[in-house]
Amino acid sequence: MNTQVILEKHIENIMQIMTPYGSGTGFIIDDLIITNSHVASGLKEVVISGKKVERTIAKVIYDDPYLDLAFIEYSFEHPSQKLQLATDMVDDGDVIVAVGHPYGLNYTATEGIVSRASRLQDDLEYIQLDAAINPGNSGGPLLNEKGEVVGVNTFIIQNANNLGFALPYFYLKEALHTFKSQESRAIIRCPSCKNLIEEQRIQNDYCPECGVKLEVARQRRKGYKPTGPTKLLEEILTSLDINVTLSRRSQSSWRIDEGSARIDINYYENGIIIGDSKLCAIPNKDIDALYDYLLGENDKLSYLQFSINENSIYLSYLIVDSSLTLKEGKTAIDRLIKYANKYDDILINDYGAILQKRDEED
Repeated sequence: MNTQVILEKHIENIMQIMTPYGSGTGFIIDDLIITNSHVASGLKEVVISGKKVERTIAKVIYDDPYLDLAFIEYSFEHPSQKLQLATDMVDDGDVIVAVGHPYGLNYTATEGIVSRASRLQDDLEYIQLDAAINPGNSGGPLLNEKGEVVGVNTFIIQNANNLGFALPYFYLKEALHTFKSQESRAIIRCPSCKNLIEEQRIQNDYCPECGVKLEVARQRRKGYKPTGPTKLLEEILTSLDINVTLSRRSQSSWRIDEGSARIDINYYENGIIIGDSKLCAIPNKDIDALYDYLLGENDKLSYLQFSINENSIYLSYLIVDSSLTLKEGKTAIDRLIKYANKYDDILINDYGAILQKRDEED
């Protein structure tokens, strides 16, 4: 098995799935993106991105907490190399590859073996594997030596060495067939009676077939609503015509790309809000001139300040949550976005600062 060849062949089918609650992995089968229900986090919309797909909002049209599966619609062109579901189950000792985005490290492929082809958990079978999978791998494909999908990486046992579990492909195949036989594009599978329920039929979050409370229906109806300082921060970003759903990286973190600059805004548990942009690295000569320029600009700036951490130059805005207002926050963050894009050019072109390299989702 050549893991690198398999990854390169199918990399365009591997998606990153992002919500305010975290991130995971998805993969394309036919006209749908497959992921875990717990990755979709009970939301009607998630943010997706891929090798050739910029961050975009996509709809979750099927949510199945029983199998821990979710299906997402997409509108971009299907990759030329299609992922296929396997036709045969793996055996103990077979070589497999898990692909995903663990801890945000995009397109990580780990090779391992099937420790146990069928391990019963509750009333479902899972493939037990020893390939390293971590938070962020959830929802990603488990591939055999042919590059076929034999399972969906679903969970790990915490504090254990390489004890991962994937939902076998035949559950996914059956779920896809059943879903595609429905006319609705908003389906919840009841974890109790296992019926597929059109979301519009659900009243007061109860299954119309068996009467059980559907937690995922409640989550989808409620959606994500920020509160307190995070709500105010998102109001500020919205007032600056920034799409907060696309910029949001967690419930307390946002990222904005403006020109050649990247701005990160983070709200910390101690009440501190920091917006900063890592502009460039200091040069190895004529450093005094650059320092003089930064100090002179700091005297002129309001709300913002230059700083140097190790060899990187930052432009930052810092405030405590109790002092944040819509008016001043809008002014400060607007300046941070515009000035970061301006200053990195000045520092590089006029003072010999060094352009910083970035990973795709660094």
